[in-house]
Amino acid sequence: MKILLGVTGSIAAYKAVEITSRLKKAGNEVKVIMTANATKFVSKRTFAEISKNAVSVDMFSEPDYKAEHIELASWADLVLIAPATANIIAKIANGIADDTLSTTILATKAPVIICPAMNTNMLSNTATQTNLKTLTQRGIEIIEPATGILACQTVGKGRLPEPAEIVEKILNHQNKKPLPMKLLVTAGATIEPIDPVRYITNHSTGRMGYAIATQAIKRGAEVILISAKAELQPPEGVKFIKAETALEMHDKVLEHFNSVDAVIMTAAVSDYRVKNISTQKIKKSADTLTLELVKNPDILKELGKVKTKQKLIGFAAETENLLENAQRKLREKNLDFIVANNVTQAGAGFAADTNIATFISKTGQVQNLPKMSKLSLADEILNLLIER
Repeated sequence: MKILLGVTGSIAAYKAVEITSRLKKAGNEVKVIMTANATKFVSKRTFAEISKNAVSVDMFSEPDYKAEHIELASWADLVLIAPATANIIAKIANGIADDTLSTTILATKAPVIICPAMNTNMLSNTATQTNLKTLTQRGIEIIEPATGILACQTVGKGRLPEPAEIVEKILNHQNKKPLPMKLLVTAGATIEPIDPVRYITNHSTGRMGYAIATQAIKRGAEVILISAKAELQPPEGVKFIKAETALEMHDKVLEHFNSVDAVIMTAAVSDYRVKNISTQKIKKSADTLTLELVKNPDILKELGKVKTKQKLIGFAAETENLLENAQRKLREKNLDFIVANNVTQAGAGFAADTNIATFISKTGQVQNLPKMSKLSLADEILNLLIER
């Protein structure tokens, strides 16, 4: 694999030398881009000797100027930024391209993995956290910083993970198998109108479904993403279909079901809808208001009854009796797998960038996964499809 390593101005830049060496020993070709500040910590010559390639720093170096950032952007199979300072993270999140590294990242279509390394307070700052969330939503993988004594002698989260750990994650990334299938993914929270200005919904943000669609596209799958309410940009390359209500989602899913190889149903579909939707805004008058609700169709259950070759994966967001409730749902809806999680756990609920899941198969296998990013969990779910 051709790996482009970006090194920025952090004291942890010295670890990037070992990362380069380990990547080379694993059989990869490595080229390095350094920011000007990175050269204050480690010399260009060090990386050139280890990588056996010229190191890029200045876009306008004399006398042999060329559009090197475009060449490197096209050359790379993977871009790794380690260490990544708050500055480069902010640049990437906001599309700023004012040096070789930031310009190359803006120009590349290769997957990007970022390893933040900085002071604990800088990492926890709202600006940095917002930028990291933006990058995650775009499909950029973030390797979580380690906790320990930092260069500033404070103790907390912000250390660059050890080179061996980072390289192991890169090698795992290389081993992701292709997914030559047509996949239907549902995502988001359906809404059920009460009147022209009000509706019933839930807390789902759609992040899990969008993460699955993002990772599936990277593996070569053809993806139909049917999305209810979600404040996210659809991943590039998917066939995107909007379906706000449960009835709309039901119709769209059934319309495309026969053409796909698998369905991953992450959407949080409302169980009930308002029987009589008011055509005018309901005015506040009496002390109480009664809404009559009727049951929505159970999309997964219908798919389980009519499936032929398709694999069905459902989700069970529970607050109690996780395994019991998930296993019942698995049986009743004739699913191949179910992904269960307790949404009351820290790091596993709605609107989080992480999840803590349990896989349960129709053959009775139970696999408990640790807390991980939703992008990483998406890959684990896709691995299930490949293995089966």
